Amino acid sequence: MNLIKTTIDDLVLLKPTIFKDHRGYFMESFNKKNINNLIGDVNFVQENESESSRGVLRGLHFQKPPYAQAKLVRCLKGNVLDVALDLRKDSKTYGCFETTLLSEENKNQLFIPKGFAHGFVVLSETAIFSYKVDTHYNSDSESGILWNDPDLKIDWKINKNEIIISEKDKKLSTFNNFVSPF
Repeated sequence: MNLIKTTIDDLVLLKPTIFKDHRGYFMESFNKKNINNLIGDVNFVQENESESSRGVLRGLHFQKPPYAQAKLVRCLKGNVLDVALDLRKDSKTYGCFETTLLSEENKNQLFIPKGFAHGFVVLSETAIFSYKVDTHYNSDSESGILWNDPDLKIDWKINKNEIIISEKDKKLSTFNNFVSPF
């Protein structure tokens, strides 16, 4: 597995080594020792999976401390545009975001450290999305930033008329009204 740095410190893309032949392919999708050698000691305690149709946008979500989560995300089927927004107030990239195409073809994974809001939108007809987290979910710590915040200007690479979003996500805070707990 190879580590590819992004424009934001600590947010990294992990590119697996894929062995292909006439039977199909083989890859190691997770190896705790190798992951920890690449990104530091992270103990993932829960894995989540979602299936969504084209246009479904989930995010931009995070959990507040002390339940903040580091995530290792990937797309198992289809393709998604993944967005990670830096909420670490002492970071030189505070308020900056990175977009990454994750797909069943590229098999890349994105490591999102604590202190980021995270979301994705499905660009294919359907997608299955998986993510490991290092802290268990805590509903009282759940929070987020509005996906279409006009100050952030995130290009979700899909027509806004196609976006399908939960009622809860429509009520999230704008970035300018957000006070970072990180």
